[in-house]
Amino acid sequence: MVQPAAWDTHPEPLPVDSAPVPEYGSGSLADLLPTLAAGLGVPGMTAGITELTPADRNCVFLIDGLGWEQLRAHPEDAPFMSSLLSSSRGGTGRPITAGYPATTATSLASVGTGLPPGAHGLPGYTVRNPATGELMNQLRWQPWTAPGAWQPYPTVFHLAHEAGVHAAQVSSPTFANTPLTKVALSGGSFHGRLSGEDRMDLAAEQLADADRALVYTYYAEVDGAGHRFGVDSDTWRGQLAHVDRLVQRLAEQLPPRSALYVTADHGMIDVPFDEDHRIDFDEDWELKAGVALLGGEGRARHVYAVPGAHNDVLTCWREVLGEQFWVASRDEAIAAGWFGPRVDDRVYDRIGDVVAAARDDVLLIASEREPKESSMVGNHGSMTPAEQLVPLLEVRS
Repeated sequence: MVQPAAWDTHPEPLPVDSAPVPEYGSGSLADLLPTLAAGLGVPGMTAGITELTPADRNCVFLIDGLGWEQLRAHPEDAPFMSSLLSSSRGGTGRPITAGYPATTATSLASVGTGLPPGAHGLPGYTVRNPATGELMNQLRWQPWTAPGAWQPYPTVFHLAHEAGVHAAQVSSPTFANTPLTKVALSGGSFHGRLSGEDRMDLAAEQLADADRALVYTYYAEVDGAGHRFGVDSDTWRGQLAHVDRLVQRLAEQLPPRSALYVTADHGMIDVPFDEDHRIDFDEDWELKAGVALLGGEGRARHVYAVPGAHNDVLTCWREVLGEQFWVASRDEAIAAGWFGPRVDDRVYDRIGDVVAAARDDVLLIASEREPKESSMVGNHGSMTPAEQLVPLLEVRS
């Protein structure tokens, strides 16, 4: 029997159902606040993360960009948090998952609303607004659209406040009135503080202000250092060491009957700057054919086809990228549970006709239309362990 020549073989694309779907309902970021709120007696809340024990005062410290794998790889730079690794997820020593895509706007909305992306409706870094046909950047909220229409569900903080729980957010003053804060994290009181040390001190004070409390605080600079310099750079390690001291500062000030949970919105990987690892959509005629809009980000793309071309685009993207990316149609990605157990009708058309999630250490950049994003060293968005797994470290008083 004659064997086919090498150029006649076509490796099969990655099966859609081989992607490691986030642990929606039992161990994802969307399950954290409902679990804490249920322990505080907030009506309608369910304790999805069953490993956690209720506490009267709860504080969530979210460190932007600090994935489980990155923390475990640098114990010398984060000795305090590393000492807490065995406490993660209620003492199981296991991480939780961010949700898909593993990106800040999506994850913060999941945290604050207690809903997966298919319900809260922020399913990517940039997605198409079905009402206008334009790409909307959900992190920067550009172009502006009515926040309440885009994400109509109440936050867990709002529900907790209505139930008599002291709810507070302690973060940078920059975020006080942003649309993302409004749709994802509003409810109770907002307290702006510039320095990380001031945030830690005030978060501890807010915990002590009531018998039942739900407090959230945030630190962004670990993510910024990773994007600019990479997750093994001296700058990134310096930020990790700094935030480790902040966590210890807060932990040492916890009032009685408190639980502190340290988590993150996503992890990150460094992608080399060469043609094998960075595929440029703007220079690839095959990938551009039939595409009206390119959304998402380099490791988690939403692809919007011109009318009637979505099947051709799906076929082409699978042929070109299918060995390195999980490439799915919108309906396949939804059926596989990428965006959670349900996708609301208002969210359906925000998801790409084609959805592409990177498995390998590759990036689909767009050098002309996304020059800033295309130049980043560290990246995230997909369902690999380096991006999906985040800690849920615990300190109790």
